[in-house]
Amino acid sequence: MASIRANCRKIVCIGRNYADHIAELNNTTPKQPFFFLKPPSAILVPGGGPVLRPKGTSLHYEVELGLVIGKTVRDLDPQDEKGALDAIESYILSIDMTARNVQDEAKKKGLPWSIAKGFDTFLPISEVIAKSRIPDPHNAFLRLRISPGDIERQADSTSLMLHRIPTQLAHISRVMTLEKGDIVLTGTPKGVGEVKAGDIMRASIEVDGKEIEEGRIEVQVQDRDQGRYEFKET
Repeated sequence: MASIRANCRKIVCIGRNYADHIAELNNTTPKQPFFFLKPPSAILVPGGGPVLRPKGTSLHYEVELGLVIGKTVRDLDPQDEKGALDAIESYILSIDMTARNVQDEAKKKGLPWSIAKGFDTFLPISEVIAKSRIPDPHNAFLRLRISPGDIERQADSTSLMLHRIPTQLAHISRVMTLEKGDIVLTGTPKGVGEVKAGDIMRASIEVDGKEIEEGRIEVQVQDRDQGRYEFKET
């Protein structure tokens, strides 16, 4: 798993790709796919320790299907479904962590919100999932549960994506070249919310009603006691 992080030069995240998630955050629906970046240093591999909540932040989870790119992709035709799927080397499940209050303040002031997405440990990922395990990435089921209480917070199919993967990769690759080892996160369904220190997040992915074992994530949240960051008004 260390190779996933070592080989990743950028993480490209598709935003607002599920209608109900757009609604729950009172966001507007984009006319075309848009994306933002997370740094590879945010990756938290299985067994790599807890997710660390920086001081003063409201920490939210977002479960997502991730694509690990296997070759150079540039100016992909959005109608080229075979070309898009051929560019995927493997899959991962991921939890895109967000410092929501940091993001909200930046949005209100028209500032970039890279900080809200970029802290260390803000991308827990599963083991690598072979392509053969997910024959159709638009027909998988994502779940995320929170303990204590083992409460299911997110549970939806990737069929609900507003923009399919060929369109996502086309829009990214017309702006920046995707390279072998890069990761693309395809968006999160409804049900995002806050986690606190002591909570345990469990994410899973199913195909045809069967859970993919290597796609499991189980990670605890802890407060980041060390470090100089503390959220303050920009």
